[in-house]
Amino acid sequence: MIRYLALTLISSAVLAYEVLLVRLFAIVQWHHFAFMAISIALLGFGISGTLLAIWQEWAKSRFHTIFPASALLFGLSAPLGFLLAQALPFNALAVVWEPGQLLFLPVMYLLLVVPFICGATCIGVSFVCFGDETGRIYAYNLIGSAAGALGIVGALFLISPQDALRLVAVMGFLSAATIVLDQRLILRFAVVTGCAVLAIMTWAVAPETWFALRISEYKQLPSALNMTGARVLSERSGPLGLLTVIESPEVPFRFVPGLSLNAPTTPPDQLAVFVDGGSMTAVTRFDGQREEVGYLDFTTDALAYQFTHRPSVLVLGAGGGRNVLQAIYHRSRRIDAVELDANLIRVVKQDYARRSGGIYNRPDVHVHAAEARGFVATSERRWDLIQIPLLSSSGTGVHGLNESYIYTEEALAGYIQRLKPDGWLSITRWLKLPPRDTLKLFATALDALKDSGVAAPERHFILIRGLNTTTLLVKNGTITEAEITRTRAFAQARSFDLCYHPQISAKEANRHNVLEEPHFFQATAALTGIERARFTSRYKFDIAPVSDERPYFFDFLKWRHLPELLSVARSGGAGLLELGSVILVGTLVQATVLSALLIMTPLWIRRRNLDGSGQLWRVAAYFIAIGLAFLFIEIAFIQKFILFLSHPLYAVAVVLTGFLLFAGIGSAVSPLLADRIESWHGSDPGHMFHLSALQLAVAGIIAISLFYVLALPQIFQALLSLTDAGKILVSLLLIAPLGFFMGMPFPLGLSRVWSGTPSLVPWAWGVNGCASVLSVMLATLIAMNFGFSVVILAAAALYAGAAVVFARPRNSTVSPKP
Repeated sequence: MIRYLALTLISSAVLAYEVLLVRLFAIVQWHHFAFMAISIALLGFGISGTLLAIWQEWAKSRFHTIFPASALLFGLSAPLGFLLAQALPFNALAVVWEPGQLLFLPVMYLLLVVPFICGATCIGVSFVCFGDETGRIYAYNLIGSAAGALGIVGALFLISPQDALRLVAVMGFLSAATIVLDQRLILRFAVVTGCAVLAIMTWAVAPETWFALRISEYKQLPSALNMTGARVLSERSGPLGLLTVIESPEVPFRFVPGLSLNAPTTPPDQLAVFVDGGSMTAVTRFDGQREEVGYLDFTTDALAYQFTHRPSVLVLGAGGGRNVLQAIYHRSRRIDAVELDANLIRVVKQDYARRSGGIYNRPDVHVHAAEARGFVATSERRWDLIQIPLLSSSGTGVHGLNESYIYTEEALAGYIQRLKPDGWLSITRWLKLPPRDTLKLFATALDALKDSGVAAPERHFILIRGLNTTTLLVKNGTITEAEITRTRAFAQARSFDLCYHPQISAKEANRHNVLEEPHFFQATAALTGIERARFTSRYKFDIAPVSDERPYFFDFLKWRHLPELLSVARSGGAGLLELGSVILVGTLVQATVLSALLIMTPLWIRRRNLDGSGQLWRVAAYFIAIGLAFLFIEIAFIQKFILFLSHPLYAVAVVLTGFLLFAGIGSAVSPLLADRIESWHGSDPGHMFHLSALQLAVAGIIAISLFYVLALPQIFQALLSLTDAGKILVSLLLIAPLGFFMGMPFPLGLSRVWSGTPSLVPWAWGVNGCASVLSVMLATLIAMNFGFSVVILAAAALYAGAAVVFARPRNSTVSPKP
């Protein structure tokens, strides 16, 4: 039992570290590199399998040496590997003009993979030494992993990411100490004492500077701190973000996106609030006098207030409160402010309430800590105006991997349904040239209205642009002549440019902030005309509408134009290239090379030394297929559950927890199921009882997967009103049956290999890990180009193929012994 406790501890630590890396990457780089954390973890498992395959005979008699040593090394290398990796001068934004930056990725992989090799070795050596307990070992491994994945998210509510890194290291030391409790007294005393000393040093004695996070100098926070007199006032940390509040008395922050140069007053000084060192919002000094914020009537997103009188307003993504101040200035009778991160609400409402004028404590302002779409879908209210302000920083080029359910067709249709008759939806985006996200948003809104049954959706839009922002207005009704007249007057007084309204002509466009060509006018005219499909196809960037099936709003790359974009980027046009997809492919290539060199090559060299090498390719095909399939489904579900659970970190933790927990239960049940089927087939079932158990598992996986492809969107829509705790519970229940069946193919296959040819067990473990490494990035690429449903269908086909591959004659080398 002690052995299983130690196994559970190290499994929990490994998955906690994997999920924690997602959070740490979001702070020091960008959260879009989360796929690297999963890929690195799986690479470590694959390398461990290779090492055990090569030295399995030596390892069989050394369990009580290898396990504690590996656990100790995990505890040491987990914090050390990350701290060294974050010190690398990697700049994702410089990849275009400095391709050598990509060389830092394999270095980062090698630094971060060490703790996963160590943790995986603890698990792998358990399989090698106790192969007759495969189902039970796999079950404890998965259950421990599930506890770690969910537990680390809970811990991040209470402790900082740095302290969570210490906690993961301590868990490794505790696992090492636990495994030796049944050994000789002297060894037990020495190891336990040593682990205790290491744990105390890691948690309490190590200087804070050792664990300090080094945010990339290319993110906004380090740049802001370079200003004269700038200083950090406070920090708040939670699972959704690290909030850093900055004051700059000598060079005050005046962050007002879309502000006209014609504004009559200068904005007051502000406190800058950075989320994970990147995207910025601001807390504005306000003493309650409306006149002080009159400049907020000179931004592009103030246009909607020209058509309403004392409106009811919903702000989705309230942040530091700028749009709430704007609504107050325009005498809105009720303001609902929705913000996902409760810590950001506390910054404005509590920490700096006096500076902000207590705007979040006013009786006419109702603040909600909620996810935008979920709040809109479950609210019974209707509003005169729904505003979606800028929710991200200006284009950094790495957001192509960022799934966003705020701007999909389904989302826009949902917002419009919650408007009162003649109400307005106002969405502001950064101005990019050539136009990209503004046009994608325009096209998506057109389709949203068409799908809602609107006959002439082009009569519902107004689009204007300022110096650095564009604002799209969508009316729940047909735009009138009077509203067009007001739009013209508003734009003229503020030197904004008209891009689209139902009566626009070429001479109205491109008057103030003059471009070489009236790009926005020309593009919107094409998108509302009969040549829309041809224009979208020939446009250099992907501006096709986005849906919940493919919610990559910021992915504008068309692969056929990549050579042209690269040549332009090297000449100073790097901002034209969305780097997310390029980095993803580059990482896939490097992960393939590393997997081939560190996993497959050593196994291939020693293949002739393996018993049953004639079955090597059959075993490899089976475990590669289920390795790809398991992670395909897992990655697709992580992406799908982001909408339901509101944040990538929650989705990663809950989905991993669900699949690992219920796969663990399925693994534990699989031997019992195999025995039951054996009894059904008589006294000499041969290989058939395992094959039949596998067929049952695969049938369950395929049936449930196909059902979820069709039913999950409706299920999510119906349950969006649940609390966070309720959503987590429902998510686990939805994952339970699929995870249960997905937990069976691996132990059933591994048990067959162990029964026939034990020397192929580490080979199976290694090739499965290799496939899993690549599956993370392959799944993301497939989802971006074809949708999540295709990823799930591909996984179902792979599971079916695996079942066929393992259907072999009774006298097969890897058949179980009778």
